[in-house]
Amino acid sequence: MILYPAIDLKDGHCVRLVRGEMSEATVFNLDPAEQAKAFAEQGFSWIHVVDLNGAIAGHPVNAEAIGGILKATSLPVQLGGGIRDLERIEFWLERGVARVVLGTVAVRDPDLVREACRRWPGRIAVGIDAREGFVAIEGWVKTSTVKALDLALRFEDSGVAAIIYTDINRDGAMGGLNVEATADLAFALTTPVIASGGASSLDDLRVIKREEKSGIAGVICGRALYDGRIDPKQALAILSGPVPVEA
Repeated sequence: MILYPAIDLKDGHCVRLVRGEMSEATVFNLDPAEQAKAFAEQGFSWIHVVDLNGAIAGHPVNAEAIGGILKATSLPVQLGGGIRDLERIEFWLERGVARVVLGTVAVRDPDLVREACRRWPGRIAVGIDAREGFVAIEGWVKTSTVKALDLALRFEDSGVAAIIYTDINRDGAMGGLNVEATADLAFALTTPVIASGGASSLDDLRVIKREEKSGIAGVICGRALYDGRIDPKQALAILSGPVPVEA
């Protein structure tokens, strides 16, 4: 199971939000490139990057900061936020992004997602950000009438590399991952699922690791890494090791 450290970009800085509220951003590093280097030095194998401004604007806003991250490390970067057409997907993939995450456009134009998967096999993920089970779009500003599972099932035969499932009400709130909902989603799919939103302790990682057999392939972690609640070395050992025995 892969642990993805998160770099969320707002106004060029590395921040964390609480439940997706842009007004509740805490700046953790003024230099995202330096943060990427630090994650590489800590032993991570991927970096998850989100252009928060871009997700709301509908087009990339923090391109300079993203470019800096790509230059600063050789780790594969998974990028989402404001990427809603084939041209922008191609733009980032050509500049070194390993995997592009599509969210809002997956709801509005699923055929575009399928075409992207056809053109760039293994390099397209779908981000499903849910609030009370329904998919939120446009940087979580709006909630659609589409259920998370229904959206995920639309792409089962499309070649999507992963589904990134985020429980918005838990994101940045340090309340633990929504393990039950994530495991249920993963069990219903053949596409690998990456859990996101609320990881706050090593115990949270042990719990999600026990659900690996359901199809959960990774976990995204942000605030708990920045504030020291989760030690990178211990966390990586838990997720890469054998399934922990329940206490």
